[in-house]
Amino acid sequence: MTPLKILLAGIGNMGRSHALACHRHPGFEVAGLVNRSTVTLPAELAGIPMYSDFHTALAAVDCDVVSINTYSDSHAEYAVAAMQRGRHVFVEKPIATSVADAEKVVDTASRLKRKLVVGYILRHHPSWIRLIQEARDLGGPFVFRLNLNQQSSGSAWQTHQRLMQSTSPLVDCGVHYVDVMCQITDALPVQVNGMGLRLSDAISPDMYNYGQFQVRFDDRSIGWYEAGWGPMMSEAAFFVKDIVSPNGSVSIVMDEAARSDDIDTHTRTARIRVHRAALTADGEFAAPDTLLDMRDEPDHQALCEREQAFLHDAIVNDLDLSRHWRDAVQSLRICLAADESVRTGKAVDL
Repeated sequence: MTPLKILLAGIGNMGRSHALACHRHPGFEVAGLVNRSTVTLPAELAGIPMYSDFHTALAAVDCDVVSINTYSDSHAEYAVAAMQRGRHVFVEKPIATSVADAEKVVDTASRLKRKLVVGYILRHHPSWIRLIQEARDLGGPFVFRLNLNQQSSGSAWQTHQRLMQSTSPLVDCGVHYVDVMCQITDALPVQVNGMGLRLSDAISPDMYNYGQFQVRFDDRSIGWYEAGWGPMMSEAAFFVKDIVSPNGSVSIVMDEAARSDDIDTHTRTARIRVHRAALTADGEFAAPDTLLDMRDEPDHQALCEREQAFLHDAIVNDLDLSRHWRDAVQSLRICLAADESVRTGKAVDL
């Protein structure tokens, strides 16, 4: 089969990983790269044409697919432009910075019959797939307790500051974990209540680098999510992934040495603890907790390779992505409602 030619825009952390994943996949040929600033490329990507402007590259490069890994505020514009030129699209999360723009991206893909894959990397992680299934097997309604705080300094803090020029931590990271909530409960969100605080003078006065929110679903499930970025963030309990139901709970148990500045910890599970609430006639637990060992799970680069393999499969085998699109818009809708609640001090009904 002739490889699909792909143009990748944004060669930062995620873009670099996706570019390497596409280069290593026999079904792709990396035809061009786009980055506004000069970057040092891995040896595997040396010699590939590099552009500094996305629209120039889109017009110049003969390609079948465009991969968009730029800052969030350009996602919708670039995705629509690529699909209007007949390209399939991979776009990192979030799909857009507003619900209206997200719906425009999805409507464009549907109307032009283009494949659109959004970068929800956890959907391709065997341990997270197992976590979701174990939780669903317990049955709802659910209590979701999820967070991802990142203690950052140096270049990582600079990257976070740039991200916060357009997107809050609640939205940027939150869409991943809200997507997990939605996959488990299959219910519709009805209300979101958020709080946030600006903890650094290094960011804009109208932005916050710490936030948390609560979301209610129409099956009575409730969720809590917390995200903070910066040098002031604590390493204690930075990664909480805990799902509770009337029948028990499922939790990720992290290694004690894990740190938030290691990108692999953002997806790594180490072990999954399954606890069942059933009691004996004596009032004691009927069964001990089960620990599922996940230490052989794929690392961050291997997950990116699985994600790009899914992109290739979606295009070549004409996969139905309508549920994928609906979930991408819904998770963004919840996180943007949380952002609105932070800024207004009022709950947002959905």
